[in-house]
Amino acid sequence: MRFFRVFIVALVAGWTAHPATLAQAAPRNPVPPAYLDYSGRDDLLSGGVKMIPIVTSKGTFHVWTKRIGNNPKIKVLLLHGGPGFSHEYLEAFDSYFPGAGIEYYYYDQLGSFFSDQPDEPELWDLPRFVEEVETVRKALGLEPDNFFLFGHSWGGILAIEYALKYQRNLKGLIISDMVGSIPGYNEYAAKVIFPAMDPAVLAEIKKIEAAGETERPRYMELLIPNHYEKHLLRMPASEWPDPVQRAFKHVNPKVYVPMQGPSELGASGKLANWDRMADLEKITVPTLTIGAKYDTMDPEVMRKMAGLVKRGRFLYCPNGSHLAMYDDQTIYFDGLIRFIRDVNRGKF
Repeated sequence: MRFFRVFIVALVAGWTAHPATLAQAAPRNPVPPAYLDYSGRDDLLSGGVKMIPIVTSKGTFHVWTKRIGNNPKIKVLLLHGGPGFSHEYLEAFDSYFPGAGIEYYYYDQLGSFFSDQPDEPELWDLPRFVEEVETVRKALGLEPDNFFLFGHSWGGILAIEYALKYQRNLKGLIISDMVGSIPGYNEYAAKVIFPAMDPAVLAEIKKIEAAGETERPRYMELLIPNHYEKHLLRMPASEWPDPVQRAFKHVNPKVYVPMQGPSELGASGKLANWDRMADLEKITVPTLTIGAKYDTMDPEVMRKMAGLVKRGRFLYCPNGSHLAMYDDQTIYFDGLIRFIRDVNRGKF
């Protein structure tokens, strides 16, 4: 999981299928006029936006969603990373999904920028987030014959947990840039990511973390060129696309830090012991896992996960990092769209 962080400064080929390998790009089908016809929809006035009430032990709050397009057979709910990040960095989907005729939904989880942000630490709990997704699904009218769930990074954890409890509601599942084990993620960081870093830089980063001073500007001064630009998004941070920069500005540390922990080089919060590798075989719906060569997540584990679920496919982004939807964009979206179409046509 490329866990995102609020303290960012200075920011203001082919794909491999399981079991077979396919190389051709996903075809672009003509989009029917009905795709952009919002007449008769209850979100017409708001341009597709719905605020959905979420009942919790601390009261009722509201989460923000936005629909784009109409396709009764394909509806994709996008789960962003973090936790506590926003949907904004996923706006790259606007360049691909409309042209493919896919109906999709942006969604800021509770605590994220466009949704209510209650100062209630007890709400930042994985099972509660799962129930929140189910509430959103019902409110949006997503059904087993059309509902695809996409989860990126932390959103991948949430998607896995949702599928393990509610896969009867799913038509397809996409797990992007997220392995099935946080201990495994931490081990990969220690064995692969750390040794590739300048030892002096790594030592200084660890010293800052040990002192509990990760809010110091120096922390990001070290992380941006030595970690983020190598494993999060492989371009100069000053050139990161606007959706990514906006999302970084809007991350909520009151959600992020308790669940992920303060370090950007591993997880130490509530999610530190999360591990579902042994349970992936229980997932029977068509599943796509997406891994990238330069990600903080081991792409070979993502490949393995595609073999553990009952009906899996692996998409490999050879030029990508954690945000492969940007730095390996064509391969990423061609593979993702092909998977969705194959499932929809009953060819998976």
